[in-house]
Amino acid sequence: MIQTLMTWSGIGPLALRLALGLILVVHGWPKFAHLRRTEDDMEVMGFKPGKLWGTLVALVEFVGGLMLIAGFLTPVVAALVVAEFAVIIVSVKANEPLVGGYEFELLILAAALALVFIGSGVYGVDQVFNISLY
Repeated sequence: MIQTLMTWSGIGPLALRLALGLILVVHGWPKFAHLRRTEDDMEVMGFKPGKLWGTLVALVEFVGGLMLIAGFLTPVVAALVVAEFAVIIVSVKANEPLVGGYEFELLILAAALALVFIGSGVYGVDQVFNISLY
């Protein structure tokens, strides 16, 4: 039984990458498509210069999400996602409760942190081209 499960152990990182990547892409696309609005929003939240932070957030979420789906440079992209969502939780959501507040961001942070350590798994571009970051 355990041996059979180990045969399919590559499905775990794949499922995590696909789910996290999809969430990032659908939340990142509006930021990317309306970059000027994203930059303005960053300024209002106190992240100055808004042009820099808005562009960075849009790229991490949209392009990073696509990269996670493909399994390309997974630990690097996941580390950027961890950094972004740690900042969101500590600064933007700091005064909100867990439930109805920052639980979604915490789950994204945890999923990304897991991918930092486990990498893309066997079903990713990193494996196809033998890209190892460890």
